[in-house]
Amino acid sequence: MIKPTPVRNLIALVAICIATSACVVVPTPRGLYVGPAIAAAPPPPQVEYYGAAPAAGYFWVGGYWNWVGGRYAWVGGHWQAPRPGYRWAAARWVHRADGWHMRGGRWVRERR
Repeated sequence: MIKPTPVRNLIALVAICIATSACVVVPTPRGLYVGPAIAAAPPPPQVEYYGAAPAAGYFWVGGYWNWVGGRYAWVGGHWQAPRPGYRWAAARWVHRADGWHMRGGRWVRERR
């Protein structure tokens, strides 16, 4: 049996830190569906409950249905800081002759 020593303990600790530093928790992607039209209409929006804004002037950007893995998946809303000179246009699904297409949320410059 190998006897633990301060140097071996330090080496083991460094090895564990290096091995676990590669572990990353990735949030749900907010990437929007880009691809062929979807035949099925998206479900109605889900009701979202949210508390007070984190800072004055922030506004709530409602969630939307995204197409992920061959089905609709709800992407929850979030608080957004204002952007002077712009307004927020929410994500939405648009029906065309070939089916449903996603229009992502975006900042739109205000006209003067």
